[in-house]
Amino acid sequence: MWPRVDGLRSMELGTPGGIRAELNSLALAGRKTATTGLLAEYAEEAEVLEHPGERLVLLDDDGRSVGVVEITGVEVKPFSEVTWEHARAEGEGDASLEEWRTGHRGYWERLGTRVENDTAVVCLAFRLVEAP
Repeated sequence: MWPRVDGLRSMELGTPGGIRAELNSLALAGRKTATTGLLAEYAEEAEVLEHPGERLVLLDDDGRSVGVVEITGVEVKPFSEVTWEHARAEGEGDASLEEWRTGHRGYWERLGTRVENDTAVVCLAFRLVEAP
C-alpha cells in the first residue's frame, strides 16, 4: 500500500536519492504534468488506479509533502503505445519518443523489471494544485 498523508494517497516520482528531487522540482515548476508507472506495481501494492479529479500528495525522499497534484487523465496501455504527447508532458527533456522509451526501459530494468513492448503501463496526467 502506498503512503497516505492527511487521508490522501501519495505520489512518489522516481526513486529516492536524486531523481525524485529532480522530478518533484519539474512538477512544482509546472514542467512535468504526466508520469508513467507499471500496472503490475498496483497489484503488488494492492492499490486501485487513480481517477480524474483525485488529489495526491507529492512526497520527497523523506516521505514529506512537497505539494498536491490533481489527476486529469488515466490510461492503461502497452508500453509500445505510449504517445509522444504523453512522453513530452513528463517534462524530462527527452528529444524523441525513442529516447523516452530507452530511458524508461533502462530505469525499470535497473529496478529489476524487464519492460517489453506489451508490458502494461499506467499513463497519468496531472496538474499542480498546491505547492509550498
